[in-house]
Amino acid sequence: MLFLELMKKGGPLMWIILICSLLALFIFLIKVFQFHRDEIGVRELLRGLFNVLKRDGLVEALTLCDNTPGPVARLLGAGILAYQRGDENIRAAIDEAALEELPKLERHIRMLGTLCYIMPLLGLLGTVLGMLGVFESISATGNFTTEAVSQPVWQALLTTAAGLTITIPCHVGYNYLVGRVESMTLDMEKAALELASFFERSRQNSSGQKK
Repeated sequence: MLFLELMKKGGPLMWIILICSLLALFIFLIKVFQFHRDEIGVRELLRGLFNVLKRDGLVEALTLCDNTPGPVARLLGAGILAYQRGDENIRAAIDEAALEELPKLERHIRMLGTLCYIMPLLGLLGTVLGMLGVFESISATGNFTTEAVSQPVWQALLTTAAGLTITIPCHVGYNYLVGRVESMTLDMEKAALELASFFERSRQNSSGQKK
């Protein structure tokens, strides 16, 4: 098979690059599935929560958050729980929940970035080793022949090509995931701010009515 022949000509580093590429693909697919599962309509969720909370349906609002996937719903649930307990600083409770959610969003993405960085270096290493093999073959035979240098030249070219070919889509996938994390983080911040403002207005209205 052509694939196995190219892997053999490329040397051991080709297998290392292949393993890194499969690991990068695995991480990318896991994160895409996670983000797709956690993707919700934040505006619709907030509208539903505010309608329920205006009727003092705290339990119903918590149930709605529990039944909605994603970090935004969990942050809003933490804020509603803090309001139910009577905490003065609801935003602090939301920020504390965010500290637990952000690492979940960013998990494994740094590893993907590391793979994007090292794979072209592995290709470059293969090139250097191939060139060393060329000089070693010339030194051993005493002259330059095609048969003597073909294998190390193949190794030099194939490892470089493989490293660059895999790095390009890997960088695209990495930037896509980073963009998704930034988008979800922005949604979390906006939702938290709106919920905290809603409860602040509710408390002010309650204080005004008591007076």
